Amino acid sequence: MYQEEYARWAAFDLEDADLNQELARIAGRDEEIKDRFAVKLAFGTAGIRGTLGAGTNRMNIWVVRQATQGLANWVKTQGGTQTVAISYDSRIKSDIFAREAAGVLAANGIKVRIYDALMPVPALSFATRYYHCNAGIMVTASHNPSKYNGYKAYGPDGCQMTDDAAAIVYDEIQKTDVLTGAKVISFAQGVEDGLIRFVGDDCKKAFYEAIESRQVRPGLAKSAGLKLVYSPLNGSGLVPVTHVLKDMGITDITIVPEQEYPNGYFTTAPYPNPEIFEALRLGLKLAEESGADLMLATDPDADRVGIAMKCPDGSYELVTGNEMGVLLLDYICAGRIEQGTMPKDPVAVMSLVSTPLAEAVAEHYGVELRKVLTGFKWIGDQILHLEEKGEEERFIFGFEESYGYLSGSYVRDKDAVVASMLICEMASYYRSIGSSIKQRLEEIYAQYGRYLNKVDSFEFPGLTGMDRMKAIMQDLRDNAPKEFAGIAVTSVTDYAKPETTGLPKANVLVYKLADGSTVVVRPSGTEPKIKTYFTTLGKDLEEAQAKKELLAAALKPVLA
Repeated sequence: MYQEEYARWAAFDLEDADLNQELARIAGRDEEIKDRFAVKLAFGTAGIRGTLGAGTNRMNIWVVRQATQGLANWVKTQGGTQTVAISYDSRIKSDIFAREAAGVLAANGIKVRIYDALMPVPALSFATRYYHCNAGIMVTASHNPSKYNGYKAYGPDGCQMTDDAAAIVYDEIQKTDVLTGAKVISFAQGVEDGLIRFVGDDCKKAFYEAIESRQVRPGLAKSAGLKLVYSPLNGSGLVPVTHVLKDMGITDITIVPEQEYPNGYFTTAPYPNPEIFEALRLGLKLAEESGADLMLATDPDADRVGIAMKCPDGSYELVTGNEMGVLLLDYICAGRIEQGTMPKDPVAVMSLVSTPLAEAVAEHYGVELRKVLTGFKWIGDQILHLEEKGEEERFIFGFEESYGYLSGSYVRDKDAVVASMLICEMASYYRSIGSSIKQRLEEIYAQYGRYLNKVDSFEFPGLTGMDRMKAIMQDLRDNAPKEFAGIAVTSVTDYAKPETTGLPKANVLVYKLADGSTVVVRPSGTEPKIKTYFTTLGKDLEEAQAKKELLAAALKPVLA
C-alpha cells in the first residue's frame, strides 16, 4: 500500500523541487519509503507536527493543504465571521506553509488575516481574538530541532483547539485526498480577491498595549539600570520582546549576535529549547563577558522563555521553569498587594505536574491556585470559565513547568513576550532594593522548604515507538508499583479516569510517596517520549537531589 502511494507521489507534479529530488533519491529503498508513506501525520488538539520532507508522514505543502482543507470544512459549519488568522515563525518553509494555508482557506471562501512578517504564538492568539476569527493557525514546531515543522490550530477564543473540534477536523482531513482533495488558489489571487488581508497596525499596537498593561510596578524599570543579554534563538521573539522592553524603559540590551536574526537551521542551537543549557551557551558567555544582571532566551515561536540569573559571586545559574513560575507568582502577588491592584478573589492556575511549592506561595498570599492537565489550553480553559462569568480580571497568573507563563486574559496561550517583560521588571525591582532574583529565590526556599523538581525523558523513536509507549503505560496501570527505591507509594491518581479526578481524561499517572515525594509519568503530546516528573523535598538541595536520583534509578528499568 505504501509503495503504491509512493508511486503516486513520484508521478505527481509536487510543485517543490526538494520533494521531487527526495522521492528520486529513495527509489527502491523500502524502509525509507515505508517511513514516509506507511502512516500519516495525525491531527490533534496541537495540530500537526513532523519532519520536513516528502510523504504523508512528513511536513510539506501537500500535507499542509490537506490539513487546512479539513480545518476549512469545519470553519464553514461555524457561522460567525468566517475568518482565520495565520502567523508563522522562522522555521524552514514556515512562510511558505503559512501562505499555502491561506490559499486553501481563500479558495474555500474563508477570509484570512495573516501577519506580514514572522510573529510569535501569543500574537497569533491575540489576532484570532482581535478579529473575532473562527480559528487560527500558527506555523511552527515550537522548540523541536530544525528538521521539524508543523502547525498549531486554535479555536475562536485564541486557545488551542478543543478535543471535539479537533476530532471533526481530523475526520474531514481523512476524507480529503492529500494530493487532489484540497481546494487551493495562489496567495496573490487570494489578496486580489480581497479574501487575504494582512494583520493591521491597529492589531499589533493593541497587542503591545495589552502586554504592557500587565506591568506590576509601571515605570520602575526606567531607573533601575538593568543590564540584559537576550537571545531570540533565531526565532520570532526579537521584534516583540525588544519592542516591549524598550517601551518599559529597559535599553541596555545586548542581543546574542549569532542568534539575533531568523534562521530556521538553528546552526548555533540545534535544539532551540530555552530549557536546555546548550541553547543558552552563547548567551551565557556574553553575559559573563559583559557582567549582565540577567540572560534571557525565547524559543523560536516565542511562547517559552528561559533565563540565567547572576549570582553574588558573579557566576550565572539557570532558573528552572518551576522556579520561575514560583518567582513570578510571588512577585505578582506581593507587588499587586503593595500597589493596591490585586483583584478580589484572585486566581492562579498551574499544570498538575508543576511544583507544589507554588501551592504554598499561593496560600500565603490568599490566592486560589487551580491545578489543570498538562497543556496550556487547560489554563486557557480556566480563563474562559472566568470570562463567561464576567470575572476574567480575577486571573492573575498561569504557568507550567516547561517554561510557559501568562499574566492577563488578552491571549489564551503561553506568552514569552509578557513573561520576558515581567521577568525583567522583577529583576529591576530586586536590583533597585539591593537584592536579586537569586536572593529572592533563596528566601522563598528558606520560607517554604527546599523543593526540587526534575524532569527526565525517555525517547521511543521509529514506527514502533508509540506502541512501546502505550505498552509501558498500560503495564504501569496493570501492575501498579507499591514502592520506589524502598519508599512506599501511598496513593496513585490515574487521570485516565475522569470520574475520580474531576478533570478531562488524560494519560497521566501520579504517585504520592510516604516521604512526601511525588512521581508523575506521562507520554508527551507532541514527541515520541515518556516524561517522568520528580518532586522531592529536603533540608537542603543535596538531600532533595539525592532523593530524586534514587527515585529516577528505581523507575528507569520500567521505562528502559
